[in-house]
Amino acid sequence: MLYHPTLDKLHSLRFTGMAKALQEQSQMPECEAMGFEERLGLLIDREVTEREDKRLQSRLRNARLKHQAAVEDIDYRTPRGLDKSLIQQLSKGQWIKEGLNLIINGPTGIGKTWLACALAHKACQEGYSAQYLRIPKLFEALLLAHGDGRYHKLMSAFAKTDVIILDDWGLAKLAHEQRQDLLELLDDRHGQRSTIITSQVPVNHWHEIIGDATLADAILDRVLHSAYRLELKGESLRKRYTKLTPMGATKA
Repeated sequence: MLYHPTLDKLHSLRFTGMAKALQEQSQMPECEAMGFEERLGLLIDREVTEREDKRLQSRLRNARLKHQAAVEDIDYRTPRGLDKSLIQQLSKGQWIKEGLNLIINGPTGIGKTWLACALAHKACQEGYSAQYLRIPKLFEALLLAHGDGRYHKLMSAFAKTDVIILDDWGLAKLAHEQRQDLLELLDDRHGQRSTIITSQVPVNHWHEIIGDATLADAILDRVLHSAYRLELKGESLRKRYTKLTPMGATKA
């Protein structure tokens, strides 16, 4: 076999996984005893794995998750009302297929954002797209988009994203344009895509935070009636882990 020309052709075709596997096989004497189909199968498996990993890394870059979190690292030992069976159910991803939502409520530092990022990371692993959005910065971005003509393009991108995290919901009452933008964002996703909302504010106070009664009804109708809920409580994990490890927490 013309080894180096074959490698060059694999790289030119962007079959980098197969090229790496071929180089590895050339350094393994035991591969010489394998049949053609077996060696070819190993090359193809490596290429598939390499491409899947690249797609995952691309999804994670686009998601811009605030934390590098994984469901396997969730701390169930600290008492905070965390429903392990619900987390395991959500990890399977059926809720995303059905376009359902998730609301994570609880005091500051309890791990709401970390949990949201862990579930979004799992979604990326399962082939779904995700994006982290902090509510104040989201409204800033939408305000700018209204002014420079990117609004519809931006909203279209949000509508196509399988899982969106809306973090720090309810820090301030919404202005009229913010209510309108939020309704449009959620209406485009309703029943089709999944939204994770994290908030320190109890759900029964959301209506007054939105402000306008009619728009509040419309917004909450698109969120609450198709949502799982995680109600967390207890001591701030951020403070707890900071006391234990000066560098801060690594799990939530």
